[in-house]
Amino acid sequence: MRTRRPTPYMINVRDIAHHPGEMREHSLTVVPTERWGEGLVAVEDGREIDLDVRLESVHEGILVTGEAETFYDGVCGRCLTAITQPVEVEIQELFTYPGNETSDYEVQDDHVDLENLVRDAIVLSLPFQPVCQPDCPGLDPVTGERLAEKPGTEPREPIDPRWGALQQFTDEGRGA
Repeated sequence: MRTRRPTPYMINVRDIAHHPGEMREHSLTVVPTERWGEGLVAVEDGREIDLDVRLESVHEGILVTGEAETFYDGVCGRCLTAITQPVEVEIQELFTYPGNETSDYEVQDDHVDLENLVRDAIVLSLPFQPVCQPDCPGLDPVTGERLAEKPGTEPREPIDPRWGALQQFTDEGRGA
């Protein structure tokens, strides 16, 4: 049996393992050594993640319940402005004892390793199309300027060339 090198995400559960009903609470701060996420936003390496977890011993293994809080960095999907927003996720997973049914998470050498659990929960909670503000108007399709910086201008939809000839009738109706 090979032993794993302890990481900041590993918590010793020797005192509660195989003692159903026992519980321990832990608060820790961890720092990922690589970027988490591949889209417009990600949790950058070196960004602190605060974890508050409760470890409960049950017959099948150790039930981990808790919260992770950090910030993600990236760009707005509409106007490409740099953004930093908080991200909070709840986690809950059963780390089974070795020898039981195979599962994604197991108690190994009297430790639970929270890294994959926390990373998966945070990355899956990152927005696919992040925005700097809920009503971000985006960029002007013609000039590429940020519409939020040009007050009073309404974004104009590009006119389909097939309907372009009719545009003169609507302009005449407005007195243009």
